[in-house]
Amino acid sequence: MSHPTTRLDPAIHQPARLGILTAACETKRIDFVSLRELLDLTDGNLSRHLSTLENAGYVKTTKTFVDRKPRTWISATPAGRKALADELAALREIVGAADADSAGRDPRPATGLAPG
Repeated sequence: MSHPTTRLDPAIHQPARLGILTAACETKRIDFVSLRELLDLTDGNLSRHLSTLENAGYVKTTKTFVDRKPRTWISATPAGRKALADELAALREIVGAADADSAGRDPRPATGLAPG
């Protein structure tokens, strides 16, 4: 039996990428500027994180023009939605084991490890 942290996806687990994927999954699509402001990222930082998520197949970007202005839309792919669900399940298991340990309950059923 492995620890739930082994199931964390490094493409998602970084805080900015987790925020991007979470925001993209909350709606059909979100525009680049709104996402940048929501997560308080620079254009370059957001672009780099989007590239990582795109390369993993978790998000898709679409460029359009609205009133002659370029606009970039970000949407989660089905693989991205599943990856986020898997990531959240692993995080819930980690938190559950930590909560059980701090409450004095035996966390071994969740982790298979002896209490520390």
